[in-house]
Amino acid sequence: MRPLKKLTLAAATVVGCVVAMPGFAQVKDWRKINTPALSEFRIQEPKRIVLANGMVIFLQEDHELPLITGNIVIRGGSRDETAEKVGLASIYGQAWRTGGTKARTGDAIDEYLELRAAKVETSADVDSSLLSMNSLKQDFDDVLGVAIELLREPEFREEKIVLAKNQLNTGISRRNDNPMQIAGREAMKIAYGPNSPYARVDEYYTVAAVKREDLLAWHRRFVHPNNMIVGIVGDFDSARMEAKLRAAFEKLPKGPEAPKMTAEFPDPKPGVYFIAKDDVNQSSIRMVHMGVQRNNPDYYALEVMNEIFGGGFSARLFSNIRSKKGLAYNVGGGVGSAWDHPGVFQISMGTKSQSTSAAIDALREEIDQLHKSPATADELRRARESILNSFVFRFDTKAKVINERMNLEFYGYPADFTAKYRTAIEKVTTDDVARVANKYVTGDKVALLVVGKAGDFDKPLSSYGQVTNVDIAIPEAAPGAPKAAAPAGSSAQGRQLLDKVVMQMGGAKALGAAKSVRQNSVAVMKTPQGEMTIEIDSVSAFPDRMRQVMKTPMGEMTMVAAPGGAFMLGPMGTRDLPGSQKDQMLREMNWNPIAVAQHANDPKYAFNVVGEETIGGVKTQILEITADGNSTRWFVDPASGRVLRSTARTVGMSGPTEQTTDYSDWKTVNGITMAMKRTISQNGTEAGKAEIKTFEINPVTDAKSWEKPPAK
Repeated sequence: MRPLKKLTLAAATVVGCVVAMPGFAQVKDWRKINTPALSEFRIQEPKRIVLANGMVIFLQEDHELPLITGNIVIRGGSRDETAEKVGLASIYGQAWRTGGTKARTGDAIDEYLELRAAKVETSADVDSSLLSMNSLKQDFDDVLGVAIELLREPEFREEKIVLAKNQLNTGISRRNDNPMQIAGREAMKIAYGPNSPYARVDEYYTVAAVKREDLLAWHRRFVHPNNMIVGIVGDFDSARMEAKLRAAFEKLPKGPEAPKMTAEFPDPKPGVYFIAKDDVNQSSIRMVHMGVQRNNPDYYALEVMNEIFGGGFSARLFSNIRSKKGLAYNVGGGVGSAWDHPGVFQISMGTKSQSTSAAIDALREEIDQLHKSPATADELRRARESILNSFVFRFDTKAKVINERMNLEFYGYPADFTAKYRTAIEKVTTDDVARVANKYVTGDKVALLVVGKAGDFDKPLSSYGQVTNVDIAIPEAAPGAPKAAAPAGSSAQGRQLLDKVVMQMGGAKALGAAKSVRQNSVAVMKTPQGEMTIEIDSVSAFPDRMRQVMKTPMGEMTMVAAPGGAFMLGPMGTRDLPGSQKDQMLREMNWNPIAVAQHANDPKYAFNVVGEETIGGVKTQILEITADGNSTRWFVDPASGRVLRSTARTVGMSGPTEQTTDYSDWKTVNGITMAMKRTISQNGTEAGKAEIKTFEINPVTDAKSWEKPPAK
């Protein structure tokens, strides 16, 4: 530390001498510091090549590291899907690479690339798909070979399609967990319309509708050289690289042009929209209306206006609403712009539930002030400086330069569009800012969306006008899909078969006395990464409480569903479970044979024999049990009364699943007989096995075990 002090004192002495030298004046007000003009902005343009088949190639040499990176952008993205198969592009983007080629599986390609510390990846976006490459320069030929193989002979193996669908379904099942994500998603639906290709979302049934042939047809539709833009940056000689790429791509036949997107963009319907989410203590607020396209002549003035209004820490929204009034966790926004379709004007804000109305009033006041109090010269100067000082970081690497140039090519913008940006920003005046604010930020066109707990608001949303409640329930089937008719009641044959099951389990008296059940089990579940062993301590208190403590390789996790709420406690802390997950936990508990037997005389339950099936050499009768619009099927040995198998449609993290459970190894505890071993299959594929180690009827439980622990 002593040398550091001496150095600091020495530096201070030098600085003091410089300040005291003649010709130097100490500036006391930072606003009076004269900053030099920015140097001329120049971008090293990549080499542009157009092949005879229409493919466009950009080459950018960068010899700093012995690496080469390549991107192949292909026209055609999620906006080109049909409404019945939303999610197709995402599945394509994943299964294209993981599904491998006719010659090699995706796993074999993984091993091949790992030996070279290289990558080849595929993905999809709203208007395009991407094949990217990254390798050491000496391995680029090998990596390019993999890319060409994927372009020419993709296989889309079925197991990888299933994996991609499961990942999409997991996202669907979790999409209502985060209120900010809900607000962002639903705001786009309000702005563009729920059926717009820029706002619609994948559903379980649209994902299920995608087949392997759809992926192959998509590839045949879009993957042609005249729909591709290739960008290569790295340590290579441009002449040699051009020759290499010509040899690889020039003989590819030209195909049909990707269709132009045609969509209407009416202004959203103004009004107040509300999404109830009672498991939160804050509100997520959005205000939206239509924005502009990036080639709009007012684009540059809007960039400056956005910076003044909601672009950063010194912007009006942040400074006035968060810093001065303390009404926001986060706040910002402005007039959005997109390359080839209108963006969205959007203001986003998070506030505590009790200040929801005050926050909305503050946002409206800022919109009014944008018109009544135009930007000052000082605000204009700071905004332009902020934009221009950060602008250079969009092009501080060769990779960023070539990506920007590929964007301009993809959307049909002039090559000098970026070069003109700085000059255009510098020319924006306060009059320009006032003009675009009045033209594009209009309070009477704004649609207001709030996600939160209405009971905690400081003022009802109806004080702002008629409220439209937005339903965000996740549907399992397409709207209008026919529903299975509920049975009129139980059949005599169904009741007789149920009676056999009840007697085999221990009789109505013993089962009726079971108010709760505790069981310790070990499950070995199959995952894409291999088998995973989980120890489970589960307590079911019929009809509305369930608690599971699971010991997994990732740590211990507790899940509770009770009348007071549902929550999960894990290594990362405590979080509320969405209502859908709570309902699913309780639904599964109440299909427990003990719980069903207790409803043998409940008129809400219907018991019917619907067929026969042979299982393990035993001819079983199929007992269908229906209640509250849900159903399960038991495959019962009529001789013994044992349930050998059950099937039910469940909705888990991977979406709707047809779950089959096979039972074996019956044991009797406290007068109740249960199967100790179970084999679980999902959609026809074995998912794991479970064995009950201990089983207890009416265990003593701590009342606090059902309560959510207080926040620390």
